[in-house]
Amino acid sequence: MANEQNFSDHVHERQFTATSAAKDDFARSSHPHIWRTFVRRLLKGIAVLLILGILSITILLGYLWNEHRTAITLPAPSGSFAVGRTMYDWTDHSHTDSLAPVAGQKRELVVWIWYPAIPTKSSKTVDYLPAPWRAALARYQGVVGSTFLARDPAQVHAHSISNSEVSPAQRTYPVVLMRSGIGAFATDYTTLAEDLASHGYIVVGMDAPYSTSVVVFSDGRVVTKTDAGNPGDADLPVEEQDRLANNLISIWSTDTSFVLSKLDELNRSDPSGTFTHRLDMQKVGIFGHSFGGATAAQFCHDDSRCKAGIDLDGAPYGNVVQQGLHRPFMFLLSDHGDPTDAESRAILSHIQSMYRSLPPDERFWASIRGTSHFNFSDQSLLKDSTLSRVVGAVGSIDARRGLSVIAGCSLQFFDHYLKGNADDVTKNVSQLYPEVQFEAR
Repeated sequence: MANEQNFSDHVHERQFTATSAAKDDFARSSHPHIWRTFVRRLLKGIAVLLILGILSITILLGYLWNEHRTAITLPAPSGSFAVGRTMYDWTDHSHTDSLAPVAGQKRELVVWIWYPAIPTKSSKTVDYLPAPWRAALARYQGVVGSTFLARDPAQVHAHSISNSEVSPAQRTYPVVLMRSGIGAFATDYTTLAEDLASHGYIVVGMDAPYSTSVVVFSDGRVVTKTDAGNPGDADLPVEEQDRLANNLISIWSTDTSFVLSKLDELNRSDPSGTFTHRLDMQKVGIFGHSFGGATAAQFCHDDSRCKAGIDLDGAPYGNVVQQGLHRPFMFLLSDHGDPTDAESRAILSHIQSMYRSLPPDERFWASIRGTSHFNFSDQSLLKDSTLSRVVGAVGSIDARRGLSVIAGCSLQFFDHYLKGNADDVTKNVSQLYPEVQFEAR
């Protein structure tokens, strides 16, 4: 029995040894195979991901390139007048430009005027953005920015005509000044300007050197924006940005007063004869978007010639915040909801302070449901709507509807305070535009 047990143990030991050896042989022979299979599969996966990535980028670039080249016509003005457009270079010889890199340089502005016009057979539609400006902007933005991230301005079609006379339907027309946001062109608000002009207003926008992305003067000089002219772009503490913004708001308000004085000169004696005695300088209003909206408030505080103003989604700056307003004023804001961050709450607190400084029958505070900051300019139409919504630049409202609501609110306000329309602004706006929500007065 002992021999049998020893034999059994020996057999089991040999079987175990043989099995272990076989496993080792299998492991030695199979590990390289498994590793090669893993590497092949990994490389295939990486290749697939790279192909999908390249394909996705190609599709995206193709889509953006197609958007860049696609023509678009701005919303048609809703009034009965045809609209003319002209432009001027004006120099303020009484002020040096503190933003200019060369000391002692006088402040210069490019001014755009939209007005009720007489269409003729020879009338031609103006370029949305003149060719020299398009070329300068393309250089400033670079190949990627100008080709894939923006629509070609040459493909944007406005409704204004050039070289036309002021309509004789009225002897004079009220004047509405228009201030764009920092970095934006006056022409970025063509839809709003054309609509007001079609209802019998002379609308005057302006581009400010060192704040507008690029400014092209009639002699060919090109000026691009700087940090001093764009405090929000500077890599500075918030307190320093606010200090620069308060300084800039004073410059922009002074610019606006200068332009109004030049318009008075033009009204008294226009060398071309176009605007002589055609501007009603007793009926002057202003509206602006973003920093231009803040400028509208500061200008109405600084210049008694301002009869009424509108801030389109602009955070206030300047001493108007502390000293308040003394002219009818509307704050027309995007859909901010109920913000919880400190900065937004501070902005709304400033607006509320200015709002409460006015009599109840001269103040308006409203927001437009479904809008975001860039719904207030033509850029809501010119940028890709999907991408713009993803980054929060525009809201859920249809872009054309949004501009129609903004134009309509502005018209109701100015018709009441500049033309003497007796209709109730809040009631009219609420009936025409249910998207607008007014704060209790």
